Amino acid sequence: MGVGEFKMSRIPVLRSPYRGRNTLKKHEIIPQNTDLPPALPKKKKKPYPVPLKKIQQAARADKKLAEMGIEKPLEPPKNGLLAQDLIPVAYQVLDSWKVLIKGLAQLMHVVPVHACSECSEIHVGLIGHDIQDCRGTTSGARRSHHLWIKASINDVLIPIESYHMFDPFGRRIKHETRFNYDRIPAVVELCIQAGVELQEYPSRRRTEPIRMIGRKVIEMGGIVEEPPLCGSLVAELDTHSASGRFPPPSKEEVPAVARETLFAYERVKWGVRKLMRKYTVKACGYCSEVHVGPWGHNAKLCGEFKHQWRDGKHGWQDATVDEVFPPNYVWHVEDPTGPALTSGLKRFYGKAPAVVEVCVQAGASVPEKYKPMMRLDIVVPEDEEARLIA
Repeated sequence: MGVGEFKMSRIPVLRSPYRGRNTLKKHEIIPQNTDLPPALPKKKKKPYPVPLKKIQQAARADKKLAEMGIEKPLEPPKNGLLAQDLIPVAYQVLDSWKVLIKGLAQLMHVVPVHACSECSEIHVGLIGHDIQDCRGTTSGARRSHHLWIKASINDVLIPIESYHMFDPFGRRIKHETRFNYDRIPAVVELCIQAGVELQEYPSRRRTEPIRMIGRKVIEMGGIVEEPPLCGSLVAELDTHSASGRFPPPSKEEVPAVARETLFAYERVKWGVRKLMRKYTVKACGYCSEVHVGPWGHNAKLCGEFKHQWRDGKHGWQDATVDEVFPPNYVWHVEDPTGPALTSGLKRFYGKAPAVVEVCVQAGASVPEKYKPMMRLDIVVPEDEEARLIA
């Protein structure tokens, strides 16, 4: 008998008496704490949401059909027609977007939010944190401490705008014609293209599908001239000056407003994810520019990594939900009235989306999916105890 065989024969197999009883499935196990996705380097192109091999396989299949003279099979909304089952979803997203803006503007009268005047960092709490992670232009002289000022709603709910297209399949926006198109929130533009009717921003509704062979459009129903715009975007859909439009709620109404705002935030995120499964949204692989439509615009506005090589043009690729509706993570404050967060205990603190943190501090309960990243089960030690923890 070999040594390996001897060891294998002598090792007892221990079986738990509770095996198979009240066990959670792998996808049902909730971890105690999770780390946020790592920040992508700015001097590198973003990874493709879809694997590059699948993109190349789809391109080869389209090219093969084009060489055979066979039309590319398209289903709504890829063929220019509306997806009828997503029209109610688009209206729900727009209604929740209005509630989210109103509720967040009201809560920011009650919950103090600070923003750094030198970088994009924000903090929800009575006082700004003391974590030295500022990357502003003068951060070296301040030893990476932040310069806190009062934040606005645009600091919490990052405004991602997109050009409004009367016909997403029509003429492509050029650099010289970019001022002929209005910029509106990308969430609103996505809802308009998904079937929402806004008098201020009309959209072309086709009755005949678009026909394509490969990348070439052979039938699109002609070019329709865009009607003149009726005016500016409805105030309810814009975050500009939202804090001045909505007064602060009464003390008794704050918890209810927080719960309603948090529900609207989750509803918008759910709806955007569902709409983006069928409606195409493009994002630049280098900067934060987003375009709602089958292909991106040609405005030369990209100033990120190696933009000189691209003549300022954007590197378009499929967008993710976080690029259209960014979460904007902030440090979670377990005790808003306690001492400021410090750099020495940074690894014990959790994070949460800024809107969620505002609503939680206003009285809303923490959703289950955010508890691991907020690290609610972690006990933050004292400064002198932190050195003794492995």
